[in-house]
Amino acid sequence: MSGSKFETALRLIDEAHAHDPRIIKSKGQEEPYELYYSKKMSDYLERRDSNATETLRLAIRAQHLRRWEVPRESYAMTKTGYHLWRTYLKKRQADIATRICLDSGYSEEDAHRVGSLVMKENLKQDAETQILEDVACLVFLDDQFEEFEKEHDESKIINILRKTWGKMSERGHELALSISMSERARELVAKALAD
Repeated sequence: MSGSKFETALRLIDEAHAHDPRIIKSKGQEEPYELYYSKKMSDYLERRDSNATETLRLAIRAQHLRRWEVPRESYAMTKTGYHLWRTYLKKRQADIATRICLDSGYSEEDAHRVGSLVMKENLKQDAETQILEDVACLVFLDDQFEEFEKEHDESKIINILRKTWGKMSERGHELALSISMSERARELVAKALAD
């Protein structure tokens, strides 16, 4: 790593995450949810690709950057509203991450690469974008799926699992199958993958 600019960008990203008012308790300690989430993203990146570039490491850490400031409820609670919300968030988060990288001393090219990765541009054609998508899916399956599953009917959950699986690479699939899950969660994954 190129030391100071990477460390500066990482610190600024984490400082932004630390403003999330939602607090989660993990391993006996409380911390802002988005800071917890970003660390989990970095942990999964290490499992997925321990030789990742700085730009990918920063993009991974910048996922959901200041997301809490634009709640889901600020858009129509429809499928279209959801997609508009997600599209706006990706662009906003990419812009913030790009600015942080520029302020930390990264070149325009590297800063915009981080932004492009945050936006998940060229998924399936860009190996690093695919790694980022794998990591996001792994964190969902590991950290959010069991709670999410309780809020939705089985057919919707199976559909979401199929879509999640379809976004992932073979390596992502391998890692996903190694995640410790409840018996009910494993059953739903098996149903989703059966067809």
